[in-house]
Amino acid sequence: MRTDRLPPAPPPAAVLETALYVDDLDAAAVFYGDLIGLEPFQTVEGRHMFFRIGAAVLLVFRPDATERPTRNARLPVPPHGARGPGHVCFAMPRAQIRSMRARLLAAGIAVDAEFDWPNGVHSLYVRDPAGNSVEFAEPHLWD
Repeated sequence: MRTDRLPPAPPPAAVLETALYVDDLDAAAVFYGDLIGLEPFQTVEGRHMFFRIGAAVLLVFRPDATERPTRNARLPVPPHGARGPGHVCFAMPRAQIRSMRARLLAAGIAVDAEFDWPNGVHSLYVRDPAGNSVEFAEPHLWD
């Protein structure tokens, strides 16, 4: 695709939402809502749950439900979905990452990895009940 002849457009300013796919929405509700502390604000039984994260949203879908075309003509969201582990990274100061680590370990969640990047930023990785990689990193990771 040649892009040099396309009309100009500004790039996006931020990520508004990101999606993870799980087979068990109840387990996801416990992990992301009760354990991690995200605020759920929309649930469709057997299909999805949405959580607020500041100005963004974490969408948690069952892939077999979102791969089917919608029946709602007013909201023609195209079918989508993914299989296998995804990844999400939550921004937290180092002290809060330490507190989250202690909470996760106390809940029986194993740490996949924990280290400081070459720029000194700290990251902690765990797995959600569906096997998705969940990272907690200091906000200046990409500065």
